[in-house]
Amino acid sequence: MSAEAVEQSGARSGLWQALDGLRYGARSALSPRVLQGAAVELGWLTTHLAMYPLGLVGGAGSRADRLSLDRLTPAQRSLLVGDVRAAGTPILLAHGIVDNHTVFALMRRQLLRRGFTRIHTFSYSPLTLDVRSTARRMAAEVEALCEESGSDQIHIVGHSLGGLIARYYAQRLGGDERLHTCVTLGTPHQGTVAARLLPWPLVKQLRPESDLMAELAEPAPDCATRFVAYYSDVDQLIVPQRRAQVRHPDLIAQNVRINGVGHLSLPFHGDVVHRICGVLAHLDDQVA
Repeated sequence: MSAEAVEQSGARSGLWQALDGLRYGARSALSPRVLQGAAVELGWLTTHLAMYPLGLVGGAGSRADRLSLDRLTPAQRSLLVGDVRAAGTPILLAHGIVDNHTVFALMRRQLLRRGFTRIHTFSYSPLTLDVRSTARRMAAEVEALCEESGSDQIHIVGHSLGGLIARYYAQRLGGDERLHTCVTLGTPHQGTVAARLLPWPLVKQLRPESDLMAELAEPAPDCATRFVAYYSDVDQLIVPQRRAQVRHPDLIAQNVRINGVGHLSLPFHGDVVHRICGVLAHLDDQVA
């Protein structure tokens, strides 16, 4: 077979894969569960769109939020009193693609109210082309954060792509020495069929058959980071939804199913935020 014929065959195969992804996504999007979740998501999306410009001009997301003890109620101080180490462990919030730190507005407020004292955000451009290089930049930011805070370890909460960047950092760049707990929300840990619909280089890395997914499937026997992956049964962008689970024999991971919450709503959802606060308040627990 000539090189031209091989190229044409590959192009046709890619087209059929994209069409398969489109059909799968369409069937999923029209299910009653997804439609109900989409109605809730629309409300959160409207709120988030109103807040989004603040993340572009304010720049406040790059700094730490601190909370003095005199502003905490007795209930809120319980974390500080019960586990000073948990309360003082820095938390880094990593947003998803074409988003910014405002997606974590509710979560940041709730974490502060629970007594967590060091909360930062990791931002990257929507023009980012590569998960690996962004993970290396995250590694540098984590080192700077640890030096500033005097803490040996941190937690990362990543929404969508932000969770995958954090996982790559922990699993492939030796970041598990720094990253105690990695919480992910709607992250395509096993890729997503929906990524076959867009030719953008970054999105190509999120396809199930990509070299990035193959790399993350490689052995990682020494990775000590605790992973907690929240995935939704109506996630419109992770197709099929089970691909948002961490499925790796060497990783310490728990997958937590959330019902009726859309992809964009996960960082805002009250029950999800409450669960995350509980996970980060108990450093030695393996359950969500």
